[in-house]
Amino acid sequence: MKDKKIALHWQILIGMAAGVVVALLLSNFSWGPQFIRDWIKPFGTIFINCLKLIAVPLILASLIKGVSDLKDISKLSKMGTRTIATFIITTVLAVSIGLVLVNIIKPGNAISEETRTELLISYSNDASKRISVAKEQEESGPLQALEDIVPDNIFYAASYNTSMLQVIFFAILFGIGLILIPKKSAKPVKKFFDGFNDVILKIIDLIMAAAPYGVFALLAALVVESPSSDLFSALALYVITVLLGLACILGIYAVIVWLYTRKTPAFFFKGIAPAQLLAFSTSSSAATLPVTMERVEKYLNVPKEVASFVLPIGATINMDGTSLYQAVAAVFIAQAFGMDLSLTTQLGIIATATLASIGSAAVPGAGMVMLVIVLAQAGIPETGLALIFAIDRPLDMCRTVINISGDAAVSMIVACKMKVPATTETTNP
Repeated sequence: MKDKKIALHWQILIGMAAGVVVALLLSNFSWGPQFIRDWIKPFGTIFINCLKLIAVPLILASLIKGVSDLKDISKLSKMGTRTIATFIITTVLAVSIGLVLVNIIKPGNAISEETRTELLISYSNDASKRISVAKEQEESGPLQALEDIVPDNIFYAASYNTSMLQVIFFAILFGIGLILIPKKSAKPVKKFFDGFNDVILKIIDLIMAAAPYGVFALLAALVVESPSSDLFSALALYVITVLLGLACILGIYAVIVWLYTRKTPAFFFKGIAPAQLLAFSTSSSAATLPVTMERVEKYLNVPKEVASFVLPIGATINMDGTSLYQAVAAVFIAQAFGMDLSLTTQLGIIATATLASIGSAAVPGAGMVMLVIVLAQAGIPETGLALIFAIDRPLDMCRTVINISGDAAVSMIVACKMKVPATTETTNP
């Protein structure tokens, strides 16, 4: 009888659990934490680097192929409009949910003066670094974000994973060019990118074979480097508020997918589960993108031409989990400082958090930088960032799960609206 292979998401889950257990055991020895940092953590870093390594080639290959396969500029325009509109709607909804919950639960009232002072002292240096980065973005002109989308050198833009929007712009422009030139001239170029895309997907398979070991190393390092339990206890209500909001968004995704596609929540979550677990481990939508694309195409039955267009854009500008976190964090910090935010100020937070999440890079911790802009808009002390540094990493892991889940849900909705037939058969995850 042939042995059944353990599904990838179970392998990843086992790796995560093993990483936590090993870290807890080794932490009992004086040499344990340093051993994990020196001999285990590097393998987690290598795993993330491998995923980042193929992020730009994947976006170039998949977007150019996806756009050129549309064969019709009007179809591209329609898909782009629906994609962006859906992203904006879900982001505004996420921010609104966060504001409602944080105003009901009021987690900031649980922060004592002693804990607040301790955190401000411990994390003031890190907070200052994030504030200075955000100040540079805040001082730029109103159209700076639009200006930054267009690269002056595609090779320079492609050498930095934080310049994904510029790479996407070039890929879409290149794909449009392929549509507009004669088919005879476009054919060899399209064949090249078809083959290039296949190679990248095969590399993804090779990297994902090491995923359980990669997340083992990542979780082990996180456990030994996390702050004291007293800080987690002091900010428990804040954590509950954020997690409750993220759970609400996840439920809304499932409902929206069912309403539009008639696919059950079980179908949706089972199909996207490995990508969610990887997103949790890496805290990076960009690093998870290769797996997200594979799961959405093969297991959620989204056509390649839709997935290859929606998902790379979503990984860069659709950050529902991040936008909710920014809204909750801003009000939480205000509550901790005893500030009473007016309705007008909170409506301003909705607008600012929506735009900030769009401009947030798809890498770990980027949302913290954009949060400074949200705080400045609402008149909340920026040094309050120090209050949430202690638990930002675990929450970053959770909100990244929501970010990639939203991308997957929107790709299913857009595919349904466009009435594009699936090009792949359903595979048992």
